Amino acid sequence: MELIPGLPNDIALQCLVRVPYNKFSNISSTCKDWKVEIHSPPFFRQRKAAGCTKQVMLMTQSRVNPNQNSGLKCQAMPVYRIVLCEPDTGDWCELPPVPGSSDGLPMFCQVVGVGLNLVVMGGLDPGTFDVRNDVYVYNFLSATWRRGADMPGVRRIFFGCASDLDRMVYVAGGHDEEKNALRSAMAYDVAANKWITLPDMERERDECKGIFLLGKFHVIGGYCTDRQGRFGSSAEHFEVATWKWSPVEENFLRQGMSPRTCVATDGTLYMCRGGDVARLEADTWKAVAELPAEVYNTAHIAAWEDKLLVIGSQGFGQPHT
Repeated sequence: MELIPGLPNDIALQCLVRVPYNKFSNISSTCKDWKVEIHSPPFFRQRKAAGCTKQVMLMTQSRVNPNQNSGLKCQAMPVYRIVLCEPDTGDWCELPPVPGSSDGLPMFCQVVGVGLNLVVMGGLDPGTFDVRNDVYVYNFLSATWRRGADMPGVRRIFFGCASDLDRMVYVAGGHDEEKNALRSAMAYDVAANKWITLPDMERERDECKGIFLLGKFHVIGGYCTDRQGRFGSSAEHFEVATWKWSPVEENFLRQGMSPRTCVATDGTLYMCRGGDVARLEADTWKAVAELPAEVYNTAHIAAWEDKLLVIGSQGFGQPHT
């Protein structure tokens, strides 16, 4: 098999590993042998060794549709899209829309990266506000969406979820259609397109934050049914190797604090709180940097390598920077 006629395969492979990631779908459709090659795990190891990998960041971004009323104080309905940012260059682009979602992503859906895929699950139908349990998977090699297996059990929203970055997405908590906070948890195997039931957590956790760190699925904060909107301070984690939940860790956060800005990088947890970036050291959150005034009201925080990206504004309702 000659990857490129007239060239030794080792040289041809060096050409392929230097193709920009957003052109993978083109080379997959051009040649069957190229498609086989770029889908093989050794290809990405060689690409990384050659210094050709690129860090990208994905997030949902709203656009206001002035022609569609939200029904909430006559405000226009925001239309959510998935956008991709290359932090090194500052370039932004928009991914193709999820099939059947011409009105934008489901409101409050969860978006998580796993391996070479992006998974979109749950949320509210933007037209009817019904809770959805559908799952869609975007593959970066083919640049296409596919329908995944629906989320099983009760329809849930505001759940915590996180990826092991390989093939699994873990889901826990949230609330059902009657606003009952949930203790149940499950995992989605993206490669097998299969859901797996996990043991229940010890506590109900609505609007919790999910983080996968060092082989453990951490579920942080949230609140129970009879404390609507009043966030608790505890956390618990599911250890994949033992298939068990840890005992509840009390006072993990300040009482009443939303866990949404918690993020993990380099084996450590960080969060934005009180105008600072704080790092978890042993059992204590310690401020390590002051937030710039422009992003004091944090809307989004993400981590990659040894960096944190914070998007926010000086005051609520102002444009994010």
